[in-house]
Formats: sequence, C-alpha cells, structure tokens
Amino acid sequence: MQARLLLSATLFALLTGCEAQSQSLPESEKLSTDKVKAIAERVETNYPDLSRDLRERILATVVRSLDDMVFIEGAEFEMGDFGTLCQYDPANMGTWPYGQDPERLCPITPERHDDYLHQVRLSSYHLSRYQTRLEDFDLFRTSLGLELFDAELRKREDLQELFHPDKPAWTKNWKEAKDYCLWLGELSRYPVDLPSEAQWEYAARNRGQYVQYPTDNGSLGYGRNIAADEVTDELPIAHFTPTPLGLYDMAGNATDWINDWYSENYYGVSPVENPKGPATGTQRVRRGSNYQESMWMSANTVRRWNDEPEKSRHLPGTSFRCSIQSDTPL
Repeated sequence: MQARLLLSATLFALLTGCEAQSQSLPESEKLSTDKVKAIAERVETNYPDLSRDLRERILATVVRSLDDMVFIEGAEFEMGDFGTLCQYDPANMGTWPYGQDPERLCPITPERHDDYLHQVRLSSYHLSRYQTRLEDFDLFRTSLGLELFDAELRKREDLQELFHPDKPAWTKNWKEAKDYCLWLGELSRYPVDLPSEAQWEYAARNRGQYVQYPTDNGSLGYGRNIAADEVTDELPIAHFTPTPLGLYDMAGNATDWINDWYSENYYGVSPVENPKGPATGTQRVRRGSNYQESMWMSANTVRRWNDEPEKSRHLPGTSFRCSIQSDTPL
C-alpha cells in the first residue's frame, strides 16, 4: 500500500514537472531558468483547475513582478518633516536647506504627526518600481475564484479608459493589497510584502536625502514628471519620468498602502533599527498622493495619510506596490 502511494506521489510530481516544462517559460532579467521553472511548477500545482492561458499569465506576472523590483541599499537617515522654505516655487526647489538655517524652515505639511525628526537605520530591501497594475490585480482575484469588481460597469464602452489594464490597481481594503504581495511571495518563495512606512519614505527620498518631492529632480514639472492639477482621472502607470532610483509614480496618480498600523505618536517612540510601525491599531498608513489632490501640497515625501483599512467599494486612487524583505539582491 505504501509503495503504491509513493508511486502515485512520484507520478504526480513527474507529471507536474513535465507540464511546467512543456509550457513556454517567460524570460527573466534577474531569475535563473531553474527559478523560473520552480515558479512554473508551483503555479501548476496550486492551480490545476485553471486554464493553461490563466496559468501562463500568472507565471508571467510573478516573474515580471520580481524583475520589476529595485534593490534599495539600506543606510541610516533622519525620518520625518525636515522643513522647507516658507515661500517656495514647487517647480524649482533647489537644494535643502536652501541657504537657510534648518531650524528656521517651515513645515512641509500642516500636520503635526510627521514633525518629530528621528533617526532610522534600514537594512537593504527591494521595492517595486511600479504600482500594481489593474490587470495583474484582476488576475490575482481570478486565481482566488473571485469575480471582477464592477464587472457590469466594465462592459460599458464609455468606461473602457477608466478600467484600463495598465492603470494602478483599485483596492477596497488594505488586506487585499497585503494578500496580493503575499501571493507573489507564495509562488516565488521570496519574502514579498507591503513596504514599511520607513522603507517607503527612504526610497522616495532617494535613500534618505532631504528631497521634498519624489520626482526625477525633486521639483514638480507639471506634465513632465507629474500630472497637472487639471487632470481629473488616473493615468496608466509609468506615464512620467521616474525618480533617480528608478521608481515611478511615487509623487502622485495613486497612493500606496503601507504595511504599518498608524499611530499619531509613533515617530516619538519608533525604534532606530528597521521600524515596522505600531503592533496594533485601527487605521493603516497610505503614502504618496492621488489624482484628486493639489500636487504642490500633497505630493511630498513626508506626508503620512492615516486611513480606514476597509472601504465601501473598490476605488481608484488607492493602490499599492510590493516589496521584497530581503537584503540580498535578486
């Protein structure tokens, strides 16, 4: 009996492996062929009832998502609202502290919960250069047996641009953003997760520099590195130039859900080494800005957006990007 069970298990493994090897494997810039094959086998094992087309799309999405990860070398930096000129031109920011005594600068944001400057030391990690695409998020939901949200609305010809597959994923809650990243991790065997608040700010500030706007030059060039305030809809990802680290849409278009719970006073008690946010809470953190806001006020690197983790429906402008919690380059 045991021999028969062993034979059956061996046969299943062989068939699964052959199935994975028979399909066309996507090319990868960072992963070896063996690693891509291993991901393909896990996709075949986890989703035997999905069509071949869907399995191949899942495989391609996982591999592309890993290729899109930017390795961020860790270091120590001063986190929080480091100040700006009391009157400034967002299109021509210059170099901090702009020839002034830092103690005499005005706050970047009117909020008080980001004013406590504190030292943070981060290990190296990876952050996705793009926000998660709506098409990839739809595929994730399909893999779970869920229907597309707003399925009826998507059938309307006049709303096709609203649901463009390359726009940032719409989320209804923080958990599904978290679950998407964990899904990539389950299939790839890498520690994929949402980034911490400290990791997001450190990357937005080009590894902790005193940069007010997370654009290619630290200033706002409307129509060149960020959308003009007159733009009333989300744009596809990577529509504008990236930051010096190669990250897109850190300043605007859609916000990013962050892994951390929110606490107004957390900066005052934050540990120096790899802070992860409070242990518990009722709200989560979002970073960046969305297309409905005035960019000069909201598209900065230090603003903390505390928000309810559950919404009434899927909404544009509330998206996310994943990270890999590993200090070893892929």
